Amino acid sequence: MDMPAPNPTVLAKKARIVDRLLAVLPADAVIHEVEETRAYECDALTAYKCPPLCAVLPSTTAEVSEILKICHEEGVPVVPRGSGTSLAGGALPTADSVILGVARMNEVLETDYDNRFIRVQSGRTNLSVTGAVEEEDFFYAPDPSSQLACAIAGNVGMNSGGAHCLKYGVTTNNLLGVTMVLMDGTIVEIGGAHLDAGGLDLLGVICGSEGQLGVVTEATLRILRKPEGARPVLIGYDSNEVAGECVSDIIKAGVLPVAIEFMDRPCIRATEAFAKAGYPDCESLLIVEVEGSDAEIDEQLGLISEIARKHNPVELRESKSAEESAAIWLGRKSAFGAMGQINDYMCLDGTIPVSALPMVLRRIGELSKQYGLDVGNVFHAGDGNMHPLILFDANKPGDLELCEEFGAEILKLCVEVGGCLTGEHGVGVEKRDLMDAQFDPVDLEAQLRVKDVFDPAWLLNPAKVFPLNATATRRAA
Repeated sequence: MDMPAPNPTVLAKKARIVDRLLAVLPADAVIHEVEETRAYECDALTAYKCPPLCAVLPSTTAEVSEILKICHEEGVPVVPRGSGTSLAGGALPTADSVILGVARMNEVLETDYDNRFIRVQSGRTNLSVTGAVEEEDFFYAPDPSSQLACAIAGNVGMNSGGAHCLKYGVTTNNLLGVTMVLMDGTIVEIGGAHLDAGGLDLLGVICGSEGQLGVVTEATLRILRKPEGARPVLIGYDSNEVAGECVSDIIKAGVLPVAIEFMDRPCIRATEAFAKAGYPDCESLLIVEVEGSDAEIDEQLGLISEIARKHNPVELRESKSAEESAAIWLGRKSAFGAMGQINDYMCLDGTIPVSALPMVLRRIGELSKQYGLDVGNVFHAGDGNMHPLILFDANKPGDLELCEEFGAEILKLCVEVGGCLTGEHGVGVEKRDLMDAQFDPVDLEAQLRVKDVFDPAWLLNPAKVFPLNATATRRAA
């Protein structure tokens, strides 16, 4: 994967840039020694690493504004960073860039239960948003697998989802407003604690913009009343394709579960060895959860079980208690860590129509044999958000490149069947060179022009999202 060469002019004035940053920030908020900057050389896509020029850790929106003013004046690229959990290289720095981390910006600023919103600094972790309101029986719906660690800033940047997005939507469906600082230091307020703002849908542009347009420092989020109850059913099949057909039939029936999760045999075996959740030995596993009153849950699970039986499951296990529910979810929540104990892997993020699940799963199996690399499938099946985990050996020359080639074929397949390159991880650097597989030149030009408006000098989050040739032309201009 190519990255642009660092600007020698910026590298030459590192000392001046650091001194200017130290003038507006506490000494412990500016990290500039080479050994210390290595902590910021990558995010969760660890295949690529590059220490930044320096890293800064502001605590307020005002400090972010001062940082960006300095970087704008000095012509220094800035890479916004939440918690560094991006699986697409969204926070990968360049050698001439300043990492702007929001981890210290983690306060709850306002909570309004009557109007059902909470306003937080963007460095607050996803799970701690629910933690701040759960005593009043409220919760924040988006729940990425990394929710214990990931920051709201990254959730907004990548439009993150999670297991329960089938019913509640992803970040954009739960984001009411943001405070954002533009590259020149200008502070803007977009949206707010109301249903919809008038005029252009700028909030829709910002959510999912991957740090290309500004640095989000505060977010106003929708909070919801906790449901009366929730209960899952575990369904095992001897075929991935049949499991995919079951998912499609559940959606066709008009049932709206809160989650439909899929795991195949490699993931089932790995999670059993790791978490010992009591999963059956089968080719594929579905976890379908519904919520509501006891009567609603019984009715929905009854219909789901009826649909599942038509496909001859090897096991159908409906939870009868909180302990059984926790056991059913244990393996799914442990899947990514469990797979990591087996081998290095690359986690993809293509999204497809639910009706295409059987064919896409079959084709991924064929590609796995063609490339000679194993694949574990674990994903949000209800909304077709695929997460194939391609296993490879990072220490074996050529394996990473082979893995990337295989991954590109899967993502192109997602687009071919009517889906898209990403559902919640973002484009970052991982899918940057595949953007023309989904968008034609006119579509890409429209996106580039939006970037031109918000960041004319193209200093924010360099070498991400857009093909490098387009970026180079814009920056040269």
